[in-house]
Amino acid sequence: MTAPRHRLETLVPPPIVALVVAAVMWAVDRILGRASAAAGARTVISGGLFVLAVLVAWIGIRAFARSRTPFDPHHPEKATALVTRGIFRWSRNPMYLSMVLALLGWAAWLGEPWLVLGPVAFVLYVTRFQIRPEERALAEKFGAEYEDYRRRTRRWI
Repeated sequence: MTAPRHRLETLVPPPIVALVVAAVMWAVDRILGRASAAAGARTVISGGLFVLAVLVAWIGIRAFARSRTPFDPHHPEKATALVTRGIFRWSRNPMYLSMVLALLGWAAWLGEPWLVLGPVAFVLYVTRFQIRPEERALAEKFGAEYEDYRRRTRRWI
């Protein structure tokens, strides 16, 4: 018997969650923050993280496109193929990983180390309300093939 579905599961698309987290980080920084990191270091670190985030997302999206499977966060059960190659060999969730990298880049840009709590909140929310429901749907649809992939490949990195 499966656990009852929570109403927040797959309700809010992860990019929207990431934007909300980024906005909260910005608001809290404006209210409480005093950019403690040097501007040059902030620029290099945040720029590197943003570039890495875009690269990871692009590679993940291309892998989905090559496999000709949809990636609808509202309906993970619509997947027509289990993507396990390319970047998916290292992370089962590279697009969500890219959002974490972007949020870390945003925290670096804002310059307050404690703002890494934003990406942590994103990871906790997305794991509970997006990734776990996706994992249930993929396990149901792809069975042993998905379970084997899940054992070989970490959820994040």
